[in-house]
Amino acid sequence: MKEKLYTIPINDAFREECECPLCAMFNQLEEDALRLTMAGYMVDDQRMESNKTGFCEKHIKMLLQRQDKLGVALMLDTHMETVIRNLESQKPEAVKKSLFGKTKEEGNPVTSYIEQVSDSCFVCNKIDSIFQQYLKTVCYLYKKESDFRNTLLSVKGFCTKHYGMLYKTGTECLGGNMQERFLTDLKQVYLENMKRVK
Repeated sequence: MKEKLYTIPINDAFREECECPLCAMFNQLEEDALRLTMAGYMVDDQRMESNKTGFCEKHIKMLLQRQDKLGVALMLDTHMETVIRNLESQKPEAVKKSLFGKTKEEGNPVTSYIEQVSDSCFVCNKIDSIFQQYLKTVCYLYKKESDFRNTLLSVKGFCTKHYGMLYKTGTECLGGNMQERFLTDLKQVYLENMKRVK
């Protein structure tokens, strides 16, 4: 099996002695994203994006555990400035009531903006886009490489979350007999190891 640049992280994780190779991939992506966030906080493009999206609670805590507290403070300062500026520019709208007296909040720019900011994270966005590609690459390797199929069958299982994500990706990326084979093998590995762990 000839490795390509985009298959190396997947092969490395599936060879690792762990309970879920996808957790290993995710953890490495998360560490890389946190490191790159701190390394590039003075880069204009990155700073503009982090100003707009902010950070989830988990990643704020992880960033604050790093040595460069000043960098985190600068990112949070400009993000908070962006939030303040955006909310100050919003005009308050009267809450509309429906015929039956229920409040209709869809379309309210203040609550829409707050929901958008609350549900976004600069670090999560970096991880998610790459992780989705990793899931597709797992399916690709399974389809193209018999060695990888054997490797998948020999792993120590998957966590339930990643089993579900991989199962869904398999239904989207594979077809016919290959899809059926992949889903069967995936289910077998998951259930055998779930029983072992239990």
